Parts: sequence; C-alpha cells; structure tokens
Amino acid sequence: MSREIEVRGQTVDNAIETGLAKLGLNRSDVIVDVIDEGSRGILGLGAREAVVRLLPMTPAMPEQKAEPAPARPAPIKPTPPKPAPTPTKPAPMPAKIVTPPAPPQTPVTTEQEATAVTPITSEELEQERDTAVTILQTILGHMQIEADIHTAVTEPDDVTGQPINLIEITGPDLGVLIGPRGDTLVSLQYMARLIASHQLKNKANFVIDVEGYRERRKQALARLAERMASKVIKQQRPVSLEPMPANERRVIHMTLRDHAAVYTQSTGEGSQRRVRIHPKR
Repeated sequence: MSREIEVRGQTVDNAIETGLAKLGLNRSDVIVDVIDEGSRGILGLGAREAVVRLLPMTPAMPEQKAEPAPARPAPIKPTPPKPAPTPTKPAPMPAKIVTPPAPPQTPVTTEQEATAVTPITSEELEQERDTAVTILQTILGHMQIEADIHTAVTEPDDVTGQPINLIEITGPDLGVLIGPRGDTLVSLQYMARLIASHQLKNKANFVIDVEGYRERRKQALARLAERMASKVIKQQRPVSLEPMPANERRVIHMTLRDHAAVYTQSTGEGSQRRVRIHPKR
C-alpha cells in the first residue's frame, strides 16, 4: 500500500529521484515535502544533504525481495575408523518460529503523519456526530449565538477512503465564527475535535463549516492553483504561494496532482509552511 518515505541526496532533485525509484512511482504520483534543501558549504565544510519526504497518492509498486542464496553444505572431514562405532542420535530440529502477518495498512492523507487508518463503522459515525453536535450547541450557547446545526456524511475521502461527518452551522451574522481567512473556524474545529476525542476515547475527524465557507474557499483555492500553474508554465520558473494551513495546502496539491506541466512541493516550517509550484523539466 502507499507509504510515506524520507530520503536524502546531494540536491533536492537527486533526493526526489532516489525516492521515486524506491517507490516505483512517477513524479506526478507523489507529493514532495522539502524538509531541508541542503547546503554545499564553503570549500566542502559545513555541507549537508538535502532531505525530502515523499507521500504517494497512488499505491506504490511492491518491493521485490531477492531470493536467498542456498547455503553451502559444510565440508565433511574424514574421521578415522573406530573399532566399535556407537550410533549417534540426530540433533533435534530447532523449533519453527511463525511470525504473524502484519496488519494491512491504508493510505494516509496529504500533509499528515503516516499513521494507520482504522475503518470507521456507521455506529461510530453516528456517535461522533451526536457528540460533535452537543459540543457545538454548548459552545454556541456560551457565545450567545443563535444558529442552526445541520449534519451530513460525505462520500469516502479520495485518499483515506473514509466517510467523514460534516457539521454545517447556518444563521445570520456568523462571520464571528469564521474570522479573518477562516482562522476562527479552524480554531473552533480544533477545539471541538479535541473535546470530542477526549469524550469518545478515540480520534474525532468531523469537519465543521459555517455558511458554506469551506466550499467557497476550496473553489477559490482551486482557481488560484490553476492560475499560478499557468504563470509557472509561462515564466518557466517556480512560484511560491502564501503560507496556508494543511487543509488548504492539500487542495492545491490535489488540484495539480495530475497536471502535465507542473508539480507541487510543501516548504517551510510551522505557520510559514506554503506550497511551491515547479515547472516539469
């Protein structure tokens, strides 16, 4: 199955080529996360390798394991004849150790750590939904905000294959729940997920939206990605976008994942993490 790997090389391009060879994938099948661009140093001093992380977006080719070479029989030394050889008992065979097969793994989403995804049942989805609604009703009550809460279940995610609870908040004057560039909405979802995960004793992955903001933002980001890709093709040089949260960077990656002329990388750390679009050579 798809797996995330971290590779090193003299340059970023060398590291990417090495990683693609290990995965058996093409450049358009992975998301590249540049961890360290490396340095040539001064006169060879202080040089360090480039480090990249490759996240496959399609199943990687299985690695071929080499067949072990047959062991050569140990040479048999002749022994002098004895007058009355005593038959010896054969040495006992060692106990056979059976290793249970590893549990199957599922692909991870972009911009996330490589952790196994356990399929969620319909009962768990319902329990998560009810818990999320109760938490949001309590938060909105303390904020003295009158709003309606609607719920739905999305189609299975295109990467994880898991359905997700969508919690939609509607009502008048809800800009306070969205905030500048959606920052308040991101914080609200983080806090609600944290509380729900504690109550459910399991990680909660529901998505909160306010007046369709996330869908509008997703469409705007997709248009931005296409526009910047055209700019990269025209100028034949990379273009960096503004810093974005992980979910918005993922929209850029997924919009351009199959583009014939450009590819994307995530660079930077923390709040300054951003997407960089490169022309294909």
